[in-house]
Amino acid sequence: MKSHISNALSDFFFEYETPRQVLVRNRRVGIVCRLIQAGVLAYIIGWVFIYEKGYQSTDIAVSSVFTKMKGVGYTTINGEEKVWDEVDYVFPPQGDSSFVVMTNFIITEGQKIGKCPELPGTLDCSSDADCEGGRFKRHMTGVCVKANKTCEVLAWCPVEDDRNIPDPALLMSAENYTLFIKNSVTFPIFDISRSNLVEGLDSEYISKCLHDPKDAPLCPIFRLGDIVKLSGFNFETIAKVGGAIGIVIDWTCNLDVDVKHCRPTYSFHGLYGNAAETDKARASVGYNFRYAKHYLEDKVQKRTLLKVFGIRLDIIVKSLARKFDIIPTLTAIGSGVGIFGVATVVCDLVLLYLLPKRAYYKNMKFKSTDSHKQDPDSEACSTVTEK
Repeated sequence: MKSHISNALSDFFFEYETPRQVLVRNRRVGIVCRLIQAGVLAYIIGWVFIYEKGYQSTDIAVSSVFTKMKGVGYTTINGEEKVWDEVDYVFPPQGDSSFVVMTNFIITEGQKIGKCPELPGTLDCSSDADCEGGRFKRHMTGVCVKANKTCEVLAWCPVEDDRNIPDPALLMSAENYTLFIKNSVTFPIFDISRSNLVEGLDSEYISKCLHDPKDAPLCPIFRLGDIVKLSGFNFETIAKVGGAIGIVIDWTCNLDVDVKHCRPTYSFHGLYGNAAETDKARASVGYNFRYAKHYLEDKVQKRTLLKVFGIRLDIIVKSLARKFDIIPTLTAIGSGVGIFGVATVVCDLVLLYLLPKRAYYKNMKFKSTDSHKQDPDSEACSTVTEK
């Protein structure tokens, strides 16, 4: 018993087993093998290392965006001139990464809570019986106003009349407004921080530049009309009914080179509106919301209601940084070497099951021995199947 245990331990520690290699001289099998290996090699080099950059580790940035609109607009409504600056036409006003620039509006001034008739065509009636309370969204008093044949409602009066949208837009001057974007990103894994105010962009340059995809691609100041044009919209149309535009700041950086080459690129995408004038038949077009300014007049609470049509700007930061790392490199190489085994498996299947001389190749590849017919002295050296 002890001798068997000692022999087993001796075999385990002091013997080495290696597969048996059979050289097959067959052109078809050889060509299949080399083609598969070439395909695997092309996949490893072309896809894994060059395209997917499998030798690098990646990180996504933590980012912040600060915005500032500038520009002044002028309107004349019913002979009254009004000046609109960024405090009046930007919602919300605190410089968020998503905001609305007002380009058109319908104003209803001097509203106060009371009873007044609805607009014609909204709650039409012929008698008080047609104005029973609780049937519609507004609270009706149950009275049919004979003068215009509409129901009386308890609401902010006079009620808003938004049936006719001003055309052209009242704030067409918004086309020349400018947007300043300040963006900073941090790649925590690589401990790298960058700003879109990169090297070479000093205060003097920023005070004069205007973003242009070709001539000034790094300038962080954008003309609103250019943003609309680059997104594929027509400014007159989107200014009238509103819409949404996405500004994408792309930080795709290769940190194996100097960090100063890690710079942003800007792209503009129409998200919702009237691009190419194709959505006129939709049930709801454009972008709008209501905004009220409350005040007291003779101790009576009143408000000025604005139905705002505007361009919603969503600033989206897209980031991906790469840097050489030995661990993903070795992982990619190891997986590639493992894939090379596909060639051996395919060629073995062809040899053993498809070729006319498959019995001959099978006999050459596998050597079977019978341990009962062997000399006892050589029993320790025999194996059941040898490749």
